Amino acid sequence: MNRSTYPLKLPASVKRAAQRLAKEDGVSLNQWIAVAVAQKVGVSETAAEFFARRGAAAEPAELLAVLRRAPDALPHEEDRLPVRRPRRRRG
Repeated sequence: MNRSTYPLKLPASVKRAAQRLAKEDGVSLNQWIAVAVAQKVGVSETAAEFFARRGAAAEPAELLAVLRRAPDALPHEEDRLPVRRPRRRRG
């Protein structure tokens, strides 16, 4: 395996938690972080591949037909996004 180094700066609380978890797993902090990063990369790449495959098979005309059949109604209260007000520029 080809290895490279990367200086990693973590908040102290995150480092302490990672050290505790690495100790519980019986591995070094370095190994624990490497596995955690590898897992995240795997999840991200898998998700990206999934959406790329789904997108490649998509037919825009079919999507528009589905959207046209959707009721013209407001979303349920719990589905609404919070309203964001634009920030005022200081100056």
